[in-house]
Order: sequence, then structure tokens, then C-alpha cells
Amino acid sequence: MKKTLIILIFLSHIILAQDTLKLYLWTEGAPLAQGSDELDKPSVTVWFPAKEKATGAAVIICPGGGYVTLALDHEGKQVAKWYNEMGITAIVLRYRYGTWDHKKYQHPAPFLDVSRAMRLVRSKSKEWKINPEKIGIMGFSAGGHLASCLATMWDGGNPKATNAIDKMSSKPNFLALVYPVITFRTKHAFTFGRGVLLGDNASKELIDSMSTEMRVTTNTPPTFIMYTDEDDINAMNGILFYSALKENKVPAELHIYERGAHGYGLYPKDERIADWTERLKNWLRNRGGYLK
Repeated sequence: MKKTLIILIFLSHIILAQDTLKLYLWTEGAPLAQGSDELDKPSVTVWFPAKEKATGAAVIICPGGGYVTLALDHEGKQVAKWYNEMGITAIVLRYRYGTWDHKKYQHPAPFLDVSRAMRLVRSKSKEWKINPEKIGIMGFSAGGHLASCLATMWDGGNPKATNAIDKMSSKPNFLALVYPVITFRTKHAFTFGRGVLLGDNASKELIDSMSTEMRVTTNTPPTFIMYTDEDDINAMNGILFYSALKENKVPAELHIYERGAHGYGLYPKDERIADWTERLKNWLRNRGGYLK
């Protein structure tokens, strides 16, 4: 019995190794890199669904952490496994971030990372058996801000680039935001994260340009947004973004629950908001082609 258990554990590790893949975004060093430590080398970990479940859709996940760390477990790995259960390939992004004393990475490093991640995933679509027109992005908290930046500041790629990755569009096909930071310019701003990302002496022009409710256009992808009224990140962030989406006739869904503190990930302790993942699942189903 003991021998059988050991064999099963060994096989489970083999399966895990086959179903995940880690890639650095740049093989020869990231732009603006300040060293060669792991923090200086942005990467993605790809979680593949079972072949019989795979829908051909994919999502890049941006964990939160206030731009000073990354919540890679409950806003990364757990989320990736949840998407895999639905047949969606999930890519957890380890983007560069700053430090409490604002001496490490600031804008545009995280944005370069998330843009590169989308291009990389799209360039791998044939190899990974995903539809290049079914690649979304999801972000939590500060990771939600980063995801909303990509959704409102994407570009179509550089057709003259010699690198195949750089030729790819960075546009997400859908956007899912969970208690995201959105505005840096209003009284609802997350001032700590703004200071980490933009510096303490950022110009008004830079602050406005990184307040993503100001960047929404008709080309912003369909968006799902979720908040609670008890969140430290004021739900007005989501309302501002949702209003901009509606003004531009972008399909969007906004949910604001009464209860729930910040940072609970997929599994809030308060059962009154525990169904939020079903709402996202239904929204994805209504988009068509993301779920079987």
C-alpha cells in the first residue's frame, strides 16, 4: 500500500510538470532590467486544461499586490486551476513591481511586461492549441489596474519587427477585473499604489494618463467588473470604468456586493458573495466560444 502511494505521488508530479510551463518574457533580458535576479526577469507560468476539456480559449492572469509584491497563490495559481476546470488555458503573469521605498520598478516596466505577455501568448496560439481571437486578461487589485491598462492602451503590433512576437497584437479579447485599482486622479485614488508605480512627484499628465477610466474607447474589449462596498479600493473605481465603457457602447457587466473586504480571491469567507465566480462563468458563457 505504501509503495503504491509513493508511485501515485510520483506520477502526480510528472503530470503537474507536463501540464504547466514557465517561460521568461524575454530570453536575453527584459527592457529596463535593473539586474538579473528573478524579480528582474518577468515570466509567465502556463496552466493547461485537460485535452478533453479544452475550449481553445485562454486568459492571462495578473495577480495583485499593490505594485510591491504579487499574490501568486490565491490571485494566481488558484485562479489558473479554476479556469482549467472550465477548459480554458490560464497564464499567470509574474510582472515586475516596485518596493516600499519606490526604488525598484515603476511605469512603464509592468506595462511592457503585460504587453509582451499578450504578444507571446498569441504567438504560441498554434503550438498551445488556443484561438488567437479568444485570449482575455484578468486582474486583481493592482493587477486589475495593469490589466485595464492593457485593455485601454493595446496596440496592433509592429509588422516590420524581425521578432515574430513583436508582430503580434497586444489586444485582449475580454477583460475581467476583480476589485481593481482604476483611477489615480480622483478622490477615490489608491494613492500608495500610484506613488509606487508613478513616483511621488508624478505630473498631472502622467497621473491622468494612467487613470484608465480616461482611456476607454469603442475598441476596449468586453469587460466584467466585480467589487464590494467594504473594499479598501472604493467601488467608485469600478463605477467610473463601467460608466466609460457604457459611454463608448462596450459590452460590460458590473457587480457590487455589500459585504467583503479586499483581497479574498476566488474564495471569500462571506458566503453572501461566494457566487461571484458563477457570475463570471456565466458572463464568459454569454460571450460565446469560451466555454463548452
